[in-house]
Amino acid sequence: MEVATLGGGCFWCVEACYNMLRGVQSAISGYANGQTKDPSYKAVCSGTTGHAEVVQVTYDPTVISFKEILEVFFTVHDPTTKDRQGNDVGTQYRSIICTHNDAQRAVAQQVIADLTAQQLWGPAPIVTQVEPLDVFYPAEDYHQNYFVQNPGQGYCRAVVGPKVAKFRQKFAKLVKA
Repeated sequence: MEVATLGGGCFWCVEACYNMLRGVQSAISGYANGQTKDPSYKAVCSGTTGHAEVVQVTYDPTVISFKEILEVFFTVHDPTTKDRQGNDVGTQYRSIICTHNDAQRAVAQQVIADLTAQQLWGPAPIVTQVEPLDVFYPAEDYHQNYFVQNPGQGYCRAVVGPKVAKFRQKFAKLVKA
């Protein structure tokens, strides 16, 4: 198994998609690369801890590659908005790939270069940060599998649901049966 740590705004959206992928053993919502030890959701949301909301994905690379993991990542969030996704604003919502090794860093940089050349988001530059994972803290239990447990919640209906639908349509061949 290998591990990828990715931040694309609210972790509920990202986690919901990765938990549906073939080859993914787990997707854990959490906080990465900040300076506060063992932060709470409230502290991270204050924007003062330096952490990003991320999802730590454990996957089988013989079933799904890191490049495919990143292709999903760049579909389920907007990598051109600095420190924001939709109405979620702050450094905790930044687009970030926290690499676990040099190979991941190289793949991430190549995928970003390829997407930049394709201009999928028009002329807007990709602002996704690529940096080594410094620290990861799992989020509180109530954040785990949030969309599955709360599909009728307002944010889930308005934001997470449409992202999951887009993901399922685009990556149907990679979704678990």
